[in-house]
Amino acid sequence: MARYIVNKNAQPTGEHEVHNANTCQYLPNAENQISLGEHDTCQSAVKEAYRQYPNNKFDGCYYCSPNCHTK
Repeated sequence: MARYIVNKNAQPTGEHEVHNANTCQYLPNAENQISLGEHDTCQSAVKEAYRQYPNNKFDGCYYCSPNCHTK
């Protein structure tokens, strides 16, 4: 399982990026990270982000979560 985080700051297109904190070289600064816990897949982590913050939009990081990257 991997530890996932979401960036507090949205991208210019409005999505908050979900990152694999174990492998990503492009993590946001620590003060901008929100833990999503441990997950087997990025899909599970993105679902958790929507569960915690249903009024936001989320997208996987292009580099560490390409299976969840849509924009």
